[in-house]
Amino acid sequence: MIVNYTNQGWEITTQRAHGLLAAQVAMHWAVKERAQRWTETLLAIAEHDDARTELESAQLLTPQGGPLNFDMQLFDPEHCRLLHNYALSKSRYIALLTSMHMVFLYQKEEKTNPLVKPFLKEQARLQKQWLKELDMDEKEVQRIYNLLEWCDAFSLLLCQHSVQPEERTVEISNGPDSRPYHLQSKGNQLTVKPWPFETETFEVRVEKRIVEQLQFKDNDEFRKCFLEAEVKEMIWQLTS
Repeated sequence: MIVNYTNQGWEITTQRAHGLLAAQVAMHWAVKERAQRWTETLLAIAEHDDARTELESAQLLTPQGGPLNFDMQLFDPEHCRLLHNYALSKSRYIALLTSMHMVFLYQKEEKTNPLVKPFLKEQARLQKQWLKELDMDEKEVQRIYNLLEWCDAFSLLLCQHSVQPEERTVEISNGPDSRPYHLQSKGNQLTVKPWPFETETFEVRVEKRIVEQLQFKDNDEFRKCFLEAEVKEMIWQLTS
């Protein structure tokens, strides 16, 4: 989950909601730049972290009893196994993109966690196998994955309230064309430079929950407060 501390309490966006927001952004990508397997690409973007369901997780709290933000979580073999199985049950193409994203996330732990190196080696083997079976070019798949990573980064910037005030820009990530893209406030709207989307304006939204209690004795107490919390929507208008 994505956790922000506000004057009302904890603002929480689930991982699946964040993935849905990323897919909303991707849905508006310029038509001429879309992958041939566009429906599968959108599903991969929407579901790139769908194995992490907050209410079923055994690790929801920090040692101080606050909700655990996503970037505090380390490599979890069981989570990766579930994510692999979910993706592969749809298609090898989705499994390939999901595998590339897991490698992107966990390769930084290779030197500190002995479980990560064999995991990365196995993912490399699977990716090579799927590329051959799908008869796809490695460079093209990397370009498609770069879009997934870009939309993931874009969604995180919005969910974490990282848009800068006074029309200052913040870098999103390098896009599929390897160019850097920047997000900027534009009055009450947002814009992206350079503009990569098909339409000149569109809207995206995500659900969040405000949990007023700041500390919890255990996961069950947090789950109860989470389920009872008011659900609100964050909405953004993007325009070229």
